[in-house]
Amino acid sequence: MAPLASDSPLLFELPSGPDFEAELLARTRSQWPVAGTDEAGRGPLAGPVVAAAVILDPDRLPDGLDDSKKLSLTQREIAFAAIVTTALSVSVATVCAQSIDGCDIRKASLEAMRRAVAGLCTRPLLVLADGRDVPPGMPCECRALVRGDGRSFSIAAASIVAKVTRDRIMSRAGACDPRYGFEMHMGYATSRHRTAIEAHGGLSRMHRMSFAPFRSS
Repeated sequence: MAPLASDSPLLFELPSGPDFEAELLARTRSQWPVAGTDEAGRGPLAGPVVAAAVILDPDRLPDGLDDSKKLSLTQREIAFAAIVTTALSVSVATVCAQSIDGCDIRKASLEAMRRAVAGLCTRPLLVLADGRDVPPGMPCECRALVRGDGRSFSIAAASIVAKVTRDRIMSRAGACDPRYGFEMHMGYATSRHRTAIEAHGGLSRMHRMSFAPFRSS
């Protein structure tokens, strides 16, 4: 017997992937340029939180734009190169571990996004920010988009730039101090990372001492 079709319509359609509709709509309303901003590194025990802001060229949209977490390392690197080659403006900003400890990771992430937008060589008239919060101190109108990296090409591009940049920072940190293996886990709480912390303690200016397990000790 064939299953009965549901008579309960979906409350909303889940997007199959990011697109450029929000940006084009804003352009028809004379809100152009439009920047997307996103961050990488909210959850790790070590390293900075990194944010990027990107203004894409509508006539040269790169292939392969998607939520950076859905892409492989190779796909992210290819997309990163395409973004920085074709975008009208790209900016990256960081907030270090010590500054994260001085406030909290939410505030630090929003501040990194604000700095990234402020660093764009072209001032946007609208910013699309990933998440639920609008970063304070934006120079123009800003809209928060929940799961924006899966809805907007501009935010997806920013997520890729932020992720690739942060991974490169952590890889260099691993080369400087091989005890922790930062280049393998990017500062996340893997078993290898936790074992290294137990053996060597936290690394000054690199580990987030306000995070567990440091906070409990």
